[in-house]
Amino acid sequence: MSFLVTHQKPKLLDREKLMNAALRALGMRGHSAGELRDKLRRRGSQEDVDAVMASLKEAGYLDDRQFAENYAATRLQNHLGTMRVIRDLRQRRVAPNLAQQVTEEAYRDTNEAALIEEFLQRKYRGKQLATFLADEKNLSAAYRRLRYAGFSAGASISALKRYARAAETLDALESDDSPDAEPPV
Repeated sequence: MSFLVTHQKPKLLDREKLMNAALRALGMRGHSAGELRDKLRRRGSQEDVDAVMASLKEAGYLDDRQFAENYAATRLQNHLGTMRVIRDLRQRRVAPNLAQQVTEEAYRDTNEAALIEEFLQRKYRGKQLATFLADEKNLSAAYRRLRYAGFSAGASISALKRYARAAETLDALESDDSPDAEPPV
């Protein structure tokens, strides 16, 4: 016996239920306006989505600047680099200029070298970094991890040179890395 499974489009919510869904989503975690709009579009009519979004903004529940500022501050506390924060904010549908501006403000008084050092200490706690990073494979992995965490190539290489026995390994990584390239995923 076989069963035919059909996928039905979910029934669209009315404005009140759409507002409740939006408030539940915002209660679980912060959302940018673009992110929340995308979620609501799947559940309601365009007219209702626009009305709910306007109500949320008017009530102060939805503010992209505040969302981006909180997001950037949290990522700074977690020792992530600026490029990662900007990339993540863009993925969360924050306007590129706003993402750039807020991230620069959040990281204004931050020393990238010190942030990288804190990142390395946190990610490799319990390991003797000098011994661990003496292995070329671990050194390359640490470099990729720093780049994915949003740190610039130059600052990452400078920080790792303190631990590397063979600086030419890092110089090879630097020559492979173009300044505008996205960090590896």
